[in-house]
Amino acid sequence: MPPAYLGEFEQLLLLAVLRLGTEAYALDIARELDSRAGRSVSRGALYTSLDRLEDKGLVRWTSAAGGAARGGLPRRLYTVTPAGLAALRASRDTLRRMWRGVEHLLKEPTS
Repeated sequence: MPPAYLGEFEQLLLLAVLRLGTEAYALDIARELDSRAGRSVSRGALYTSLDRLEDKGLVRWTSAAGGAARGGLPRRLYTVTPAGLAALRASRDTLRRMWRGVEHLLKEPTS
């Protein structure tokens, strides 16, 4: 079975989860998207997108103990699955093929 097709936002989410490693909680994912990609996302859109990635088998979450600031309420810790890694690799390879040979067309004019 070929890897899942990823939209741009799905790619960004998976990359944020990968970057955060053991700290991939929803709020941290949102901060990562904002700081690195300049994309602010509402809590609802974030959880909807993460749920969609889970339905596709690209991420999974486990329950982690919440700290005092959360009154001990559990948090979701997200990880990228092997299928998610395969989808990211396939997406990266496709983009590399598409970019090959067009870089010169995107240069800014000098005058």
